[in-house]
Amino acid sequence: MRTALGTLTAAGLVLASSLLALPGQAVASTAAIPAGNAPSCVTVWEHTGRITKTGYARNDCPHTLNLKIVWARGTDGPCSTVRPGQSISTQVPRGVRSFDGANLC
Repeated sequence: MRTALGTLTAAGLVLASSLLALPGQAVASTAAIPAGNAPSCVTVWEHTGRITKTGYARNDCPHTLNLKIVWARGTDGPCSTVRPGQSISTQVPRGVRSFDGANLC
């Protein structure tokens, strides 16, 4: 997908992936997902299933970090040592809790 300026945009990629998804498939959205206080080199995302929600954080930094998944209106995930390229996740029941990203701990 190219814009009028001839460059590929992140918003265009999200839109294109949303349009190409088959019915019933979940599409990860990076819009409006808070990152907590983790550095910008930590990628966070959420998956919502029928019964549970799972929050994820991947360490894309060049050094090891101590991270935890943060949830609103409830207990956060445990503090974990995450090496570069590794991911952590925490699962909670669906309901009023919302994913707030990842924090340093």
